[in-house]
Amino acid sequence: MTNGTKKSTPTSWNLQRLPEMDDVQFHQWQQLLESRTGMTLSPDRRSFLQANLGIRMREVGCTDYQAYYERVVSGPGAVIEWTVLVDRLTVQETRFFRDPDAFRTVADYVVTRAPERLRREPLEAWSVGCSTGEEAYTLAMVMRSSLDRLKLDIYFGVTGSDISQPALAKAKRGLYSERKLVTTEPALRESFFIRHPDNQFEIDPALRERVCFARLNVLELQNAPMHGMDIIFCQNLLIYFRRWRRREIVNHLADRLAPGGLLVLGQGELTDWQHPQLQRLPSERVLAWLKQNPGR
Repeated sequence: MTNGTKKSTPTSWNLQRLPEMDDVQFHQWQQLLESRTGMTLSPDRRSFLQANLGIRMREVGCTDYQAYYERVVSGPGAVIEWTVLVDRLTVQETRFFRDPDAFRTVADYVVTRAPERLRREPLEAWSVGCSTGEEAYTLAMVMRSSLDRLKLDIYFGVTGSDISQPALAKAKRGLYSERKLVTTEPALRESFFIRHPDNQFEIDPALRERVCFARLNVLELQNAPMHGMDIIFCQNLLIYFRRWRRREIVNHLADRLAPGGLLVLGQGELTDWQHPQLQRLPSERVLAWLKQNPGR
């Protein structure tokens, strides 16, 4: 029996707008992200942080920034929650062959190496900050195609590293939407992808077995197991760090290059940096260096 008054439906809390993040809260999250990942958030990215935190907070049923901060730092399941959050804040849009000039530089580097040396010392490449794997697989495609030009059937390998476990899990699956292949030439699609009926593209198993992935925080490069790499490719990563941190990261990468190795960064990501063992390539379109061979 009713009293004739229409009963209102309560609005679920997760549909309500979260309060604005104040300066103290923003600074607290800034410090946490920088101390754990090295990533810096400028004040103009507060809306980015607030939006991504808000999405995750609604998913876990939390309405207070401070309560969620404490959950990430020291609550039950803090490690798992931090892993999920880092994925939301660091995974960026990427695609295959995102920087054609840089990958042409890699191809030129491979085809100009002496065949005798390639037979003696197989090629090893490293994609730093590989996200969901497009960059690492692109390197493998370029290396495979370049070795085919030389008519060399030798071993080569690519390692992709990233801080995000969910991104690495997707990279290992090697399955991508057509949107990720917009800058991939048709011939390469035919050679290195298997098209599925749902318009998904799978990396060919023969190429995928040449690529491995590992979780790595760039703040811990001094402990990285990668050494003697012929090619180190690091693009669209350094922009998230302070200038002094960028130089520190690249110094560690330079130490892990083999003599004669190639280091490729993103244009504009590093200025006023020099290394006694590295020589800048004379290019206006690619930011890259070769490591000098001390035997010469």
